[in-house]
Amino acid sequence: MSSLYITQVCKIKGHKIVVNDTVVFEDETAPDLNSFFKNAYKSLGYDYAKFFKMDHLSKLTFLATEPILQNESDKNIALVFMNRAASLDTDLKHQKSIQNKQEYYPSPAVFVYTLPNICLGEVSIKHKLQTESCFFVSENFDAKLMYSYPEYLVQHKNVNKVLCGWIDVLENKYNAVVYLVEKQGEKIHSRNELDKLFI
Repeated sequence: MSSLYITQVCKIKGHKIVVNDTVVFEDETAPDLNSFFKNAYKSLGYDYAKFFKMDHLSKLTFLATEPILQNESDKNIALVFMNRAASLDTDLKHQKSIQNKQEYYPSPAVFVYTLPNICLGEVSIKHKLQTESCFFVSENFDAKLMYSYPEYLVQHKNVNKVLCGWIDVLENKYNAVVYLVEKQGEKIHSRNELDKLFI
């Protein structure tokens, strides 16, 4: 029996950001992913200049986590995330920068994002979280793992809350489902409820 509850959810897909079942931003006219991210950032009134230096995976993570964490005072929050493409979206950009020997220029600003867990580092820095974080790569959302790992962290690692999610980007295709689990709430943290988040 779970000891945790899902208290907040943010979903980003189809050029739409939905927080706790409320559409907070929608831009069907954005010509590309970068434009959608930039328009969402401005529309939602965020003020974090580092956003513009991030890769797509970190920008998507920022936009999906910020509605949940922006008013959160508890800093004892672990991060458990998962995706399919790892950092391949950025890896491909880095590959293009080094494959042409005549125009060889490996950018440190791109290279720094060639690990998927860097997006969690960005969240930790922004919100001053010094807790455990892990990033799994899987073909599909693994509800069994994403149920059991947060339960373990709260029960055995003295963590108050766990921010979890699926955050995936590859060549203009993206999907984010981020949710907060904690000890009190109404919606029980269960594998069945996790599966429903992706409907």
